[in-house]
Amino acid sequence: MDTKEAKLRELAEKDDRYVWHALSRYTPAEGGGAAPAPRMIVAEGRGAWISDTEGNRYLDGMSGLWCVNVGYGREELARAAYEQLTTLPYYPLTMGHEPAVRLGEKLNEWLGGASDEYVVYYSNSGSEANEVAFKIARQYHQQNGEPSRHKFVSRYRAYHGNTFGSLAATGQAQRKYRYEPLGPGFLHVAPPDRYRCAYCSDRPACNLECARAIGRTIDWELPETVAGVIMEPMITGGGIIIPPDGYVEEVAEICRRTGTLLIVDEVICGFGRTGKRFGYQHHPIKPDIVTMAKGITSGYLPLSATAVRREIFEAFKGTEEYDHFRHVSTFGGNPAACALAIRNLEIMDEEDLPDRSAEMGDRLRAQLADLEDHPNVGEIRHKGLLFGLELVEDKESRTPAAADKVAKVLAGCKERGLIVGKNGDTVAGFNNVVTMAPPLIVTDEDLEFISGTLKESLASL
Repeated sequence: MDTKEAKLRELAEKDDRYVWHALSRYTPAEGGGAAPAPRMIVAEGRGAWISDTEGNRYLDGMSGLWCVNVGYGREELARAAYEQLTTLPYYPLTMGHEPAVRLGEKLNEWLGGASDEYVVYYSNSGSEANEVAFKIARQYHQQNGEPSRHKFVSRYRAYHGNTFGSLAATGQAQRKYRYEPLGPGFLHVAPPDRYRCAYCSDRPACNLECARAIGRTIDWELPETVAGVIMEPMITGGGIIIPPDGYVEEVAEICRRTGTLLIVDEVICGFGRTGKRFGYQHHPIKPDIVTMAKGITSGYLPLSATAVRREIFEAFKGTEEYDHFRHVSTFGGNPAACALAIRNLEIMDEEDLPDRSAEMGDRLRAQLADLEDHPNVGEIRHKGLLFGLELVEDKESRTPAAADKVAKVLAGCKERGLIVGKNGDTVAGFNNVVTMAPPLIVTDEDLEFISGTLKESLASL
């Protein structure tokens, strides 16, 4: 064994010894047998591609975890962070600093309203951004003279985070298993899944009953007890579920009618992923609260934001005793992360990446069109460069494909140099959707590689 090989083996052994990996099995196979093979250790990234420590290259069809929107290796982002680190590496936002101010202004520009329509609270992750939204919503209603409003309505299959509040909002039972009871007051309704909808999957068109179910739930619970509705514009980690036309608008109208705050979770859908700056901008609505993370820095540094309409912020002036939001984040709004985020959004503007996402997403969808005839592909769903292929045992029954079939497709892609994902650990029996969210800077050659590799992998079924 040469020196390099020995070092790589040592690194793999230490990785197994010291690092607790997310969503990964690490015990021997059932019935005895060897432990899982060492996992891939990523060493470098350039553009849409990553390389491991053994020199193998992979097209990252998931942008890490849905976040490296501008691609790997952007030195201008590293420089933006470096320059800020040498000036002011840290200060808590109990005071102010210029990068947080400039980013708040830039986010208002991206949100498309008046120049100061939204006030921004910074955190570190999407889970925290949603947790902040729930606390703000509850305190807002208290400040506004409606203290009984404390409940939130979400959808089954949706994911909103790992903290106790955001996990309670999540509609994925497998994520919650062995952690319950979670935060109280979170209610769930069926998702707008045309492929499997109990209301209309057997009808020629959507009847929007899935949206009206939110209104009925609010009415049955009493509107004066409901603080907010939280939804992604498109359900992402739960299986890439794209709502039918009119759904988002109907939910927004229900919130207006009942005095319920509309919280839009843009953690994955935001920053060009769906072909617009934010996913909700495919619809003529104005959210009360917008949560965001991931693509805000393209994953280069941790940062999240909760953007709140000024009218809601103004209610926090309140009384002398309750004239502030009682929440603090040590690292939220870190100066280097904010400076990097500003440059990240400038790059997206300069390279018109939201429109590019729409264009390249349509091209990839056209290249995948012949997979509609594959006996194990039930449906292909996409918006921009956000894709889900629902795998089934057969088209007639629509029975979700068994776990081994899904695993075979993912492994086949990886063997051929393509990383794709799946909606794992979500709803029992429905972890059957192959997911893709490649960097928005993918080339035509990258798209051909993605479509060709997927077809080869699916052919193995």
